[in-house]
Amino acid sequence: MRILLIRHGESVDNVAGLYAGSRDSPLTNHGVLQIKRLGAHLAKRHEAIGPIKYIFASDLQRAYQTAEAIAEALAAVQSPSTNDASESRKPFGVSRLAELREKDYGSSEGTKFGVKANRSADGLVLSDSETHESMRIRVNRFLSSHLIPIVDTHGSANIAVVIVAHGIILGVLLKALLERFPPKPVAGTSSTERRDTHPEFAAWSNTGVLQARLEPAKGTSASDSKAVSLPNPLVPDANEGSLGDANDSALRLVIEFTNSLDHLEGLKKTRGGIGSAKFDSRQRTMDSFFNPASKKRKLEERGSS
Repeated sequence: MRILLIRHGESVDNVAGLYAGSRDSPLTNHGVLQIKRLGAHLAKRHEAIGPIKYIFASDLQRAYQTAEAIAEALAAVQSPSTNDASESRKPFGVSRLAELREKDYGSSEGTKFGVKANRSADGLVLSDSETHESMRIRVNRFLSSHLIPIVDTHGSANIAVVIVAHGIILGVLLKALLERFPPKPVAGTSSTERRDTHPEFAAWSNTGVLQARLEPAKGTSASDSKAVSLPNPLVPDANEGSLGDANDSALRLVIEFTNSLDHLEGLKKTRGGIGSAKFDSRQRTMDSFFNPASKKRKLEERGSS
């Protein structure tokens, strides 16, 4: 089973250099081109990755629109379970989840990067931003309610799960996964080498893809490949940050690559500020101006005038 952790396409606030965690910043025109490239790329690789059966996304538009572009592209290539050919192009659902939202920056939402923080009279930084512990609780809730049941059922199967979210929360999620499914330790490496190769230090560019594989740990069989049980989501929040004893896991997470941007090769941003502008679905795409049918129609109109 593979897990793909993907960051959303370029947003308006990304371009403006603003803090945008819980802010629902829309995609730019360039961001829409990025997510279309991403969807086509994953569709092309679906046999190598394994059939993508589940797509989860943050419920902020820049993330779920990225996920929907992936789903739409996959619908054209992944055969449905029925023999009805008309069903083959129907996009499968994207689960939008508040648990996968980006860090909430509080009163800093929408402000420029680098703006001086508010300080108290004694010089302490005053911040109402979401804490790491709060984000970890959200991540654990996502794991217990959504991902771990899939792993327990399909952990050794040739399927894939796509999770589309935001840079910081993806890092928190990755760390939780590594604790749950500890990777095989690399013997004889220094702390510096470990830092360079350890996936918990991964970062994501817009539409960057981290691909990981779950496999049985040494000495376990596929039938034993179950995840460590998460704490009960109904217990007090103080216990929600704990994932239990990760050493009991019968699965390990193998990171195959991080922040892959192969799908963006050759893609350049449209000049004149158009690429950085908010995407408007009512506007014609750049491709339509160069469509042969469009050119033919223009010539016919000129000939009849």
